[in-house]
Amino acid sequence: MAGTKYWFAASTEEFTPSEMVEHAKAAEEAGFDGLGASDHFAPWFPDGRGSQAWVWLGAVGQVTTKPIGTGVTPVIHHYHPGLIAQAFMSLEELYPGRVFLGTGSGEALNEVPLGLDWPEPGEMLERFEHGLEAIDRLWNGETVSMDGGWFRLKDAKLYTRARSRPRLYVSAFGPQAARIAGRFGEGLWTLGDPDAAPEIIEAYRAACSDNGKEEGEIILQAGFAWAESEQAAIEGARRWKPTQLPELYRDDIWDPDDMQRRADEQMTDVQFAKEGFLIGSDPDEHVERIREIDAIGGTVTCLQLIGSADPMGSIRVYGERVLPALREG
Repeated sequence: MAGTKYWFAASTEEFTPSEMVEHAKAAEEAGFDGLGASDHFAPWFPDGRGSQAWVWLGAVGQVTTKPIGTGVTPVIHHYHPGLIAQAFMSLEELYPGRVFLGTGSGEALNEVPLGLDWPEPGEMLERFEHGLEAIDRLWNGETVSMDGGWFRLKDAKLYTRARSRPRLYVSAFGPQAARIAGRFGEGLWTLGDPDAAPEIIEAYRAACSDNGKEEGEIILQAGFAWAESEQAAIEGARRWKPTQLPELYRDDIWDPDDMQRRADEQMTDVQFAKEGFLIGSDPDEHVERIREIDAIGGTVTCLQLIGSADPMGSIRVYGERVLPALREG
């Protein structure tokens, strides 16, 4: 799609903060238009990482110049909305005009280890909506007292405020969450799935219209990994297979060993690499599959670096072969 921006996302689930900083620096040099990171307490697979995304943002802002933010921060339990509002407003003061907060309703792997009894979908979305309301009001400069059910604010306000608000993007995997995005968000964040994304985007646009808001960014996400050999690329990334199971975003499933077992039972490595994320040794294949995502109609395609085979090589090849081809096309 002409004019599509390409963002890079670092993986807190697989790499240390220092590795992620080096990835972001390389991604900016390679020509990516924005720099993000996943925000997870625990990984999707055994023996992964659990790096803290906000710490990384403070560091990466010092050594890069592109927009920076999370994709996405969970807002239903382990982060109090007041602290999210404070942290990202402080980042915006440090890096004016560069900061975005991607938000989502979270997954059990982020919340159950920190004490939450995993809620039913309706309660989860209610928690999410109340959290977003609090962040929105605090960013607007209000003094807020509210009982959000799972959190409270009493005469709370942000004493440090930047000249402008960070941008707020809201993740949605279904129409209900998309309607919340249309109410609170300045953009929608969803997976680059040609089958599922159009309905979600339509629900978001309808909600923007209902709330008298202009449509913002439409961010479509996928993971990528490259290596010199096809086998190495797939082997290095295969442990990310649990991210392709819808039930892990929805149900009370949070043990990484259990998630990996379920994924191995339900899909082959090749299905994961060729039908899910962008995994392989042929840069031209990466280009064609990203063009399929771009054709959905987003404004941003966010590409998350995954896999242990050759992370820095993956970024280099995208800078030399993939991004130029996409922009020429």
